[in-house]
Amino acid sequence: MLKGIPKILPPQLLKVLCEMGHSDRIVIADGNFPAESMGKNSIVIRMDGHNVPEILDAVLQLFPLDTYVEKPVTLMEVMAGDTAETPIWDTYKEIVTKYDTRGAEAVGNIDRFEFYEQAKTAYAIIATGESAVYANIMLQKGVI
Repeated sequence: MLKGIPKILPPQLLKVLCEMGHSDRIVIADGNFPAESMGKNSIVIRMDGHNVPEILDAVLQLFPLDTYVEKPVTLMEVMAGDTAETPIWDTYKEIVTKYDTRGAEAVGNIDRFEFYEQAKTAYAIIATGESAVYANIMLQKGVI
């Protein structure tokens, strides 16, 4: 046991967060995200019993966001013609604001297929049980 480490974070994820260097990216994926196929060249960590907001909050307690880029947090845009609601994005912005002085300004959006391409190059992907749609989030690591 360690003090000060959120209990939700498994040892494998702690190891990955420690191994990651400046500008490496990690995806916290919703339950619909093709984590295994996108993560063929990265580390896939299964956390199916958890939702993205609780994992995001725990990760950001330990993980500095990149200050050398304008938007170190990336969300997947809603596809044109899709009427999906994304209230979870507001939750993400509130969580990011707790840990980064830029607040919601640190969060950007990219096209679904561009998100997939970037996810393929991520250091790691956390597969969750999140049922909200368009709930995928990518974080770019900064320096301490």
